[in-house]
Amino acid sequence: MKKILLAINAANPDSQSIDFACYIGRLTKSIVTGVFLENLVADESPVLKGTQGVPYLDWDIDENSPAYIQKKALIDKNVESFKDCCERKGVRSSHHMAEGTPASEMIAESRYADLIIIDSATSFNKAYEGRPTDFVKTVLKDAECPVLIAPASFEGIDEIVFTFDGSRSAAFAIRQFTNLFPELGETKAVVLHVSKDGEWHDGDKQKFLEWMKMHYSLIGFHVMEGNTDDRLFDYLFKRKNSFIVMGAYGRGALSRFFHHSQADLLINVMTQPIFVSHM
Repeated sequence: MKKILLAINAANPDSQSIDFACYIGRLTKSIVTGVFLENLVADESPVLKGTQGVPYLDWDIDENSPAYIQKKALIDKNVESFKDCCERKGVRSSHHMAEGTPASEMIAESRYADLIIIDSATSFNKAYEGRPTDFVKTVLKDAECPVLIAPASFEGIDEIVFTFDGSRSAAFAIRQFTNLFPELGETKAVVLHVSKDGEWHDGDKQKFLEWMKMHYSLIGFHVMEGNTDDRLFDYLFKRKNSFIVMGAYGRGALSRFFHHSQADLLINVMTQPIFVSHM
């Protein structure tokens, strides 16, 4: 992995996400590119203009307003803080400003990136949206590279939990994660499979195990009986210092995952990074 994008609300950056991105950048020896996003449409206000001496009102950004000048100064300060943090932690970094629609900007950037890191609460709306926000949902849905949801707090990685249902999409997510993070080959890997009868019926299990052994030194399989969503959530809520990888389970289940239990979410889930990928 060479290029990591970190989605940053330019006016309100999340320091924990920056710290986590620095950890991943240092782990993989990658460049962390801070994409400083602004929702300029939300900053527009009625501005008096004139054409051939005829005044009229238009929606635009008043760059001479005290509020705009103050916001720009704050953003400049936030950019310097990002650069200083990366330098202190020994991580190569770059940054650029993205002044278009935030989600569209990130999706366009994702085509030429290895990974996006994003905080699930990143928002450009004034009203509280919960987790994940509309911005994050859009990026998860349309990004052209894997997305890594940063935890609110981070203590390290003791294990990798691969959610796996035997599908092409799930296998693809595991391969993508493994190729992006070869540095984690010595970390304990747990393959989590849920079925109605608690049995693993996939005939390719042995081939899958052989491939896993080529990349991970310590592998465990955990097969659970019951409803996929319920058992998956219950298992993951009890983990600590886990790196969760979601492929086929990830997209539709992710929104339900965040709303399963707000208390458990805050105490457990958001202490764990979640890698989401799809074909």
